[in-house]
Amino acid sequence: MSGIQISGLLANSAFDWKSVVDQLIAADSIPVTNLQKEQTTNSDQSSALDALKTQLTDLQTAADALNDSNSGLFSSRLVMSDVANTTWKSNASAGAPVGSYKINVTRLATAAQKTGVADIGQGLSATSNVSGLTLATLPTATAITAGTFTVNGQQITIALTDSLQDVFDKISTATGGDLTAQPPTHGDVTAAYDPSTDTVSLTSRSHAEVVLGAVNDTSNFLQAMRLGNNGTSTVTSDSALGTLKINSPLVTAGLRGAITAVDGSGKGTFTVNGVAINYNINTDSITSVLSRINSSNAGVTARYDAANDRMVVANNTTGDVGLGLNETAGGLLGALGLTTGATLAHGKNAQFSVNDGPTRTSTSNTLDSATLGISGLSVTVNTATTQTVEVASDVASMQSAIQSFIDKFNAVQTTIDADTKITSSSGKVTTSVLSNNRDVQDWASQLQSLAFGAVSGLTGTVARLSDLGIDFNSTTGQLAIKDSSKLAAALTDRPDDVASFFRSPSTGFVAKMDSYLGKIIAADDTQQQKLTKANSDLDTQIATLQTRLDDERTQLTNSFIAMLDAQSQAQSTSTYLTNTFFKSNTSS
Repeated sequence: MSGIQISGLLANSAFDWKSVVDQLIAADSIPVTNLQKEQTTNSDQSSALDALKTQLTDLQTAADALNDSNSGLFSSRLVMSDVANTTWKSNASAGAPVGSYKINVTRLATAAQKTGVADIGQGLSATSNVSGLTLATLPTATAITAGTFTVNGQQITIALTDSLQDVFDKISTATGGDLTAQPPTHGDVTAAYDPSTDTVSLTSRSHAEVVLGAVNDTSNFLQAMRLGNNGTSTVTSDSALGTLKINSPLVTAGLRGAITAVDGSGKGTFTVNGVAINYNINTDSITSVLSRINSSNAGVTARYDAANDRMVVANNTTGDVGLGLNETAGGLLGALGLTTGATLAHGKNAQFSVNDGPTRTSTSNTLDSATLGISGLSVTVNTATTQTVEVASDVASMQSAIQSFIDKFNAVQTTIDADTKITSSSGKVTTSVLSNNRDVQDWASQLQSLAFGAVSGLTGTVARLSDLGIDFNSTTGQLAIKDSSKLAAALTDRPDDVASFFRSPSTGFVAKMDSYLGKIIAADDTQQQKLTKANSDLDTQIATLQTRLDDERTQLTNSFIAMLDAQSQAQSTSTYLTNTFFKSNTSS
């Protein structure tokens, strides 16, 4: 008897039930795949819209830059002189009239200055004996340096510890003297100090010319003593040598004149341009008094001229205005040489003309717009000469801003064209990411219409971009500067007309462009939000379908496993029956 067989699935069959489950689930997953494709399309469109929004925002920024009220672009001015490397400083504010202005300066403005008498300090010594005067502390205008100097070809070395008499002796020795001999012998050149004139003299006993200095001298002794060659046998300091101790109290500063107009504690007062300046001869120094004057409201600068041992006071502002210094006789101003004997140089007003007009005056060397009679122009002069100053529009900046707008505009047009185009080749139609978005296509055409349109209500020569030499390329929506000379002429000669075209409120080019760009940027945001919401809804649908598919897979898997269990049991039963009946038949 042949073996018993049970119809249906056999345990040892090659049936791949898992593959069947996968195929069934795959077939039922087609709706999910379609939804995911829809999500991908939405995401691609959203990304394209986001990139386009960035370019629209850039275009809006470039348009706003053409609004002269914000940037001063079309009213900004450059100033140039016909003199190369001029030292005049010129400035033109926004809106200054464009043109050339010939400025002829015949006199510069100067400040009033009072110069005190010279040699207000005491001499180096009250007597001709200078053996006690050490070089290191000698009150000369220039501090003496150690080293060598030359007299009649003989080099003399000095140290700062030497006295002035020591130097005189070295000069004598170097020129043939022997001061150690008995009796001492003097050299050909002898030196002496005269307390009455506060000067040093070098004299040749042989009446030969005294020749001072050499190229390799290292000490400034001769310069500090104000000694210079004169071709004779006697050389004397060209001015008094002693100077003030400007950092010591006034009472010990070394002033020649006595200060008597003070109270018992040493306090006194003087005025500069009506401003009171207080001092105390026991506690104040010349330096502190000068500082007090300069920091006051007197409007002057006071200084000590050490080279000439005198005081100088000057107004801080130029022009023919007074300079007053007043004090009771015997006061500090007198001791400083600023009263009797002082000289006053009156300030002068600048004199100039504009475009060969009448002579004008100015208290300052800064000729402002009111002085020049030219709105917005200011010129600071420092030479009495003639220069032609040209006020011009900042054409380069204007052109750069306009070109930037054109570039941003064209970038938007290029992107919209690429994202919405539909092509056909050999009967095959190819679309782009936003081909079905008519709104975006309309944005491009509306922007072109705005750029091409005229601005109403203008009275100038510029009403549309074509008046600036700007137009569209014949085959595309791209802007281009078709006539650069026309643009340059408008920016150079008629900047106000250009400014009115771009910046007129509400109806101007920028206002209309900015308004429309704001609307489509908002519309772009709205479309992106809708696409994001749609993808979120699709996520929910996909999740629901995926849950169903997961349940279906579980059910199918459980069913096949149950079938396998049943098959296994049937196979066992079949084997049992086969074995039982086979043995029975064999026995029979």
